[in-house]
Amino acid sequence: MKKRLPIGNENFSELIKEDLYYVDKTLLISDLLSNMGKVNLFTRPRRFGKTLNMDMIKTFFEIGQDGSLFDGLKIADNKEVCNSHMGKYPVISISLKGAAGSTFEQAENMMRCIIASEYRRHNYLAKSDKLDENEKRRIDRFFELDMEKIEFDDSIRFLSDMLSKHYGKNVIILIDEYDVPLDKAYIYGYYDEIITLIRNLLGQALKTNSSLYFAVLTGCLRISKESIFTGLNNMRVLSVADPLFSEYFGFTDDEVREMLEYYDISDRYEEVKTWYDGYKFGKTEVYNPWDVINYCSDLISGNATVPKAYWINTSGNDIVRKLINKAKTTTKNEIEQLIAGESVRKKLNLELTYRELEDSIENIWSVLYTTGYLTHIGIPDGKNFDLVIPNECVKEIFKEQIYTWFKEYSGQDRPMLDDFCLSFQNGDAEKAEQLFTQYLRKVISIRDTNSPIAKKENFYHGILLGLFSHMDDWFVRSNVESGDGYSDIIIEIPDLELGIIIEVKYGENKEMEKGCKDALKQIDELNYIEALVDDGMETILKYGVACYKKKCRIIKAN
Repeated sequence: MKKRLPIGNENFSELIKEDLYYVDKTLLISDLLSNMGKVNLFTRPRRFGKTLNMDMIKTFFEIGQDGSLFDGLKIADNKEVCNSHMGKYPVISISLKGAAGSTFEQAENMMRCIIASEYRRHNYLAKSDKLDENEKRRIDRFFELDMEKIEFDDSIRFLSDMLSKHYGKNVIILIDEYDVPLDKAYIYGYYDEIITLIRNLLGQALKTNSSLYFAVLTGCLRISKESIFTGLNNMRVLSVADPLFSEYFGFTDDEVREMLEYYDISDRYEEVKTWYDGYKFGKTEVYNPWDVINYCSDLISGNATVPKAYWINTSGNDIVRKLINKAKTTTKNEIEQLIAGESVRKKLNLELTYRELEDSIENIWSVLYTTGYLTHIGIPDGKNFDLVIPNECVKEIFKEQIYTWFKEYSGQDRPMLDDFCLSFQNGDAEKAEQLFTQYLRKVISIRDTNSPIAKKENFYHGILLGLFSHMDDWFVRSNVESGDGYSDIIIEIPDLELGIIIEVKYGENKEMEKGCKDALKQIDELNYIEALVDDGMETILKYGVACYKKKCRIIKAN
């Protein structure tokens, strides 16, 4: 029986004990010991294995953990590291992923609960004969969330002192997703307060802490200018642009091939590569692990036959929307280049503050890169990067956001929208063509040279659906089974007993006239009008629509 895939499981111990499939990243431990700073910050996109790696690090180093969990894994071959470091240190492990709220008070309370939970994990300190009574009473206050403000600011450092005193060993501090509270605070408007809180909390713990052996932090962005890490001269930042540790976040090609072979789905390698590969961390090309695991799981269970964009649904994609909303003519052309598989050259700032994110469209490019929506090719020239969309999955995110933006944009000019829709109702193909061309000139188009014709047609199909959806008294359906096939768009206007059939073609090499005629021929040959006749539509209008880049041709059947 094959091992189960770890969908959403970020607990290393559970993963090993339950014998789930594990892509072995344990050599991160030896590399960290060989190349670490006193404080190490890894910035990676969401869903690239940061939390699982942090739990793996905790499990390896922490006193009292089960060392047999690493039997058979790569790190076990390094006897020197295992004998010297495995199970030898007290560890503070905190995730700020849940430290959020719609107000500062909610976020602060969540953070207090997270800190108190870590104190309770070390509840043996309350009975330690190495601690005096004052220290034990203070620990009790943390258990009960009864800490004063000044105590809370010092809570991580104080816990490290107590652990060091109890064990006689310096402490490892792990802070996962340190920037999540900043992101939420920026959205909800209490940014200044949360900056002060995190600066005090992390500054005390990391800056002048004599009980610290080393610390590891993870996040999506490096927020250095906010002075969170003021005076922290012992910090090493390892971003997506750095070659060190690049293979430990995300799956390498060899790891993906091995997984596909294990589950007897190696024949899906090319589509997995096309959809989920293409990220460049340092000099290493990696796959999105969340997408790969979910798609493999769906293939094995029979829930999927073709790839889809799993990563889209794990959180909002507002940053892509912001880029599209701010896009002027030059930027629209650059987005079209990206979707076509081309690169755009940008000067990036990898040390942005949240306050700066929307100051300029150039800053948005930087965030798209650090959060995984874009990656680089070649070798960056200083701060200049050649950016590309990494794969089909992320391309789908851009397309979805373009559809959403266009639907909102077109709805702002209701008279023009009404004229456009009514031109189809009235049989005025010339006016429909004129107005649709005007829309196409304003929208970011998809001219993906690597996509099959059907996918290019789907883009224009989607734009038309977005425009027609504004008509409240129209019944609009897409890809409806009718006659001997599936028609692109079928519209019923019940009050008029009027039906409209639209077939969309991509006018390759500007052959739009032929595209329209082929569309009308397809409507007749496959008897697409059948569904409309069955629904009692007395009058039926048939349109062939052909598009090429920002031009269109519309012909109505006589």
